[in-house]
Amino acid sequence: MSETSALYSEGEKLRDEGKYAEAVEKFKAVLAVKPEHVLSHMALAVTYGNLNDFENACYHAETACQLEPNEPFNFTALSVTYQKAFEVTRDPKYIEKAEQAKHHSDVSRGGM
Repeated sequence: MSETSALYSEGEKLRDEGKYAEAVEKFKAVLAVKPEHVLSHMALAVTYGNLNDFENACYHAETACQLEPNEPFNFTALSVTYQKAFEVTRDPKYIEKAEQAKHHSDVSRGGM
């Protein structure tokens, strides 16, 4: 198992245990070695969301979409991240962004 795979697995385990701050550090360690590791960006989006840090959650979800612009799942996850941000912050910009991300996901899947 590579160093990045091991760190990522450790981060997932910590996140599953509710140790979000520790999980963030593991995922960030992966990105320090491999900045294009999409799964770590997605994991950070979820984990930062668990911490109600939506600025970082959105940043990492957006980065995953930039790294894999043709992957519909990433845009669906981005939309969900924005929706969660809206639920907590009530900032309407997040709903608008969620709709845009969902639309992109639908288009990538061959819909709309």
